[in-house]
Amino acid sequence: MASANAEPIRHHALSLIGAPKFKADFQHFDWVNPNAPKGGILRQRAIGSFDTLNAFATKGSSAVGLMRLLHATLMTTSLDEPSTDYCLIAEWVSVPKDFSSATFKLRPEARFHDGKHITPADVVFSLDALKAASPQYSLYYKNVVKAEQTGDHQVTFTFDRPGNRELPQVVGALPIVPKHYWEAKGEDGQPRDIARGSLEMPIGAGPYRIKHMEGGRHIYYERVAGWWAKDLPVARGQWNFDEIRFTYYRDRLAAFEEFKAGKTDFWPESSAKGWAMGYDFDAVKRGLVKKQYLKTDQLIPMQGFAFNLRRKQFQDPRVRQAFNLAYDHEFANRNMFFGQYERVGSYFENSELKATGLPSGLELEILESVRGGVPPEVLTEEYKNPVNLTPEDFRRHMSTAHKLFAQAGWKPKDSVLTNADGEQLMVEFLLVQPDFERLVQLYRQSLEKLGVKVSIRVVDSAQYRRRVDTFDFDIVVAQFAQSLSPGNEQREFWGTEAAGKEGSRNVIGIKNPAVDALVEHIIFAKDRTELVAATRALDRVLLWNHYLVPHFYSPFERVALWDKLGRPENLPTHASSLIQVLQAWWIDKDAANRLDMARQ
Repeated sequence: MASANAEPIRHHALSLIGAPKFKADFQHFDWVNPNAPKGGILRQRAIGSFDTLNAFATKGSSAVGLMRLLHATLMTTSLDEPSTDYCLIAEWVSVPKDFSSATFKLRPEARFHDGKHITPADVVFSLDALKAASPQYSLYYKNVVKAEQTGDHQVTFTFDRPGNRELPQVVGALPIVPKHYWEAKGEDGQPRDIARGSLEMPIGAGPYRIKHMEGGRHIYYERVAGWWAKDLPVARGQWNFDEIRFTYYRDRLAAFEEFKAGKTDFWPESSAKGWAMGYDFDAVKRGLVKKQYLKTDQLIPMQGFAFNLRRKQFQDPRVRQAFNLAYDHEFANRNMFFGQYERVGSYFENSELKATGLPSGLELEILESVRGGVPPEVLTEEYKNPVNLTPEDFRRHMSTAHKLFAQAGWKPKDSVLTNADGEQLMVEFLLVQPDFERLVQLYRQSLEKLGVKVSIRVVDSAQYRRRVDTFDFDIVVAQFAQSLSPGNEQREFWGTEAAGKEGSRNVIGIKNPAVDALVEHIIFAKDRTELVAATRALDRVLLWNHYLVPHFYSPFERVALWDKLGRPENLPTHASSLIQVLQAWWIDKDAANRLDMARQ
């Protein structure tokens, strides 16, 4: 980085893990085919519904694809490099040695879909409007004091204090929206509001625009043929489909039947049972549909049954631990999932950020700073999920769970756990994916043996979104996707301030000063060594507080596809299969013709 007295260094890319892989004169990423053919239609599915085309609305369900296809950011990620961003709308970025600000020079050719150039005023408006409208953006950009024009096509973001190494890339990920559009009146004659849902087609600056939509049913995107960034090295060989169509289905079963009928081109399989038993249809037997495993080097997200700590019955960690002891992963994996899964044992699984063994060195030093606010086991024991290799193991765990409930004040009365005030321990599992109902039914049997009254409710996506946003639930299936360089987003996941804001990602409702302190330590870590140590410390504290019952994961992505898609020789491994397909694959015309002939 530049010293205080020297001319600021202009970077084409920034990385939190070493140096960017590609130098300033690179021609294209090595995970693309730079000569990939353009054309054709990619047909995808979505589950549920949508009621807004405004990706930034604080209420409602926005249509799939808006952020990645319609909008553009100052910088963009490389799908094969963790925590590395390359300039997109920005031509270059400079950062002082103390990380107290970040300055971006905008490309003069960068334009919105209506032809208007992207200006510093649009960037300033984007920051101010999104921070004011959304609790998520408000927390994510909490340390960004202001954005201001500081030169021709130049914007500087000022931070509230130095040392936040991630912030230049955080502001680089800011979606840039057109000020002139959002400050004008809408089609209904009323002033537009970036915080409010709307089915009016918005203007973006990304590779696609909306071609057609029917509220809640489908949305079609068309490639912007003259997209201003199409020949930039960061975009060459990408965004190859002329159209990308998303059709919404009521549930997975209905969507899969359409895939089998050839009305969807690509299917990421999330069901172990579906993968094992659902592909005996004719197109698979004839080789028209291919089943494949795609390797991933991505950090595995924590997924589990998340407790709502705003509910009185979950505030005692012994209750939450008892719930975990009553979950028999091994039985479920053998009898429901065909042995395809491993159990998640960390919030940062499959990475160096995962806490292992006992804390030592810098990690122990960081934990000592919050010793009084964390469970004592954090410093003395390695966290491990209960393992049930035999029926005796599970009986032992159930016995321990019974004792924990009793210690927390819940004792059997007429076969139901009841506290001293006569309140029964009742929980409702709120689900939006019917696939999870079988698992919860199995789990329910164990919980009811302990005296917990369990109910299950499956709702549509709109109702589910409303209830989660307003924290109107007992237990939900939650997933917390992480990066290999965690930072400001940790406040949204676990921070006290986020816990009280509707629509925030602190679904669990954690209000823990020790967690807050560790999050700040991560955000302001001075180097990679300190970041890793602080993240491992946070991992231990989250695990030992038993905020959720961890689920399972597969080290591979399972995908099925109709044999018409072309793809690069070297697939990126730090992006999901769906993102890879959208961004780097294409229609193989010869294969598509052969497929059409075979299906006739």
